Amino acid sequence: MNSRLELVAGYKDGKSYVKDLYVSLPFRVVSVGQRKNDTKLYQMVMSSSPGILDGDRYHLEVSLEKGASLQLQSQSYQRLFNMEDKATQLLNVSMEDNTSFAYVPHPIVPHESSNFKSEAQIHMGKNSQIIISEIITCGRKHYGEVFKLKRFQNLMEIYHENKLMIKDNVLIQPDMIPIHGIGNLEQFTHQGTLIFYSTKENVDKDALIESILNADEANNADMEIGISAMENNGFIIRALGHGGEMMYNFFLYVQEKLWSLP
Repeated sequence: MNSRLELVAGYKDGKSYVKDLYVSLPFRVVSVGQRKNDTKLYQMVMSSSPGILDGDRYHLEVSLEKGASLQLQSQSYQRLFNMEDKATQLLNVSMEDNTSFAYVPHPIVPHESSNFKSEAQIHMGKNSQIIISEIITCGRKHYGEVFKLKRFQNLMEIYHENKLMIKDNVLIQPDMIPIHGIGNLEQFTHQGTLIFYSTKENVDKDALIESILNADEANNADMEIGISAMENNGFIIRALGHGGEMMYNFFLYVQEKLWSLP
């Protein structure tokens, strides 16, 4: 199935709003910011499908006009079903000046023989920031499907003024890469990545990293995290653990901390 989502976040009279929205099956987008007391936009991406199926091609286009702030949320865990061939997803995000975008979705659950490639390209304007993450689980552990997927890849590129600032490539292919080997996941079953990048000038990334490392959420015995600071205003969090919910809640905590930055 070829599925498409197009969302334009506008900004008017000091508030962010949905300026344009188009979805095809199985997508649906609903507002979830009714109880927020700020002027930002909160939208949840929902799906009528139980998960991503063989041959699915998802295309998501997200645009933020000058001044807009958009936080996307997911409905539930994303399942990747058994596949003869593969499924793909393409996410394009265009951010004008003075914008903020956040997307911290639920974990991905790859079933046996699933084959999925996701690509994301983000183009950022001046005085803007992005928070984006992914969590990949081992699969349906209680069904004995521990890393029985064929292949999973998530390729992310972030540009500023048409210059590539960040390129992150997560590849899991158990028949070629020893997933439990040294330097890979070893004894862990879940891997998470959260990227924060800002083109603002007043971001104290060192203080943010220190506060995240010292947070109770980060000091969980069942999860290990590491943070790599970038040369400019940004950092990448890598997390390893044994549960998706614990890691997801930690990423939500980090998102909330960064989302409130001026």
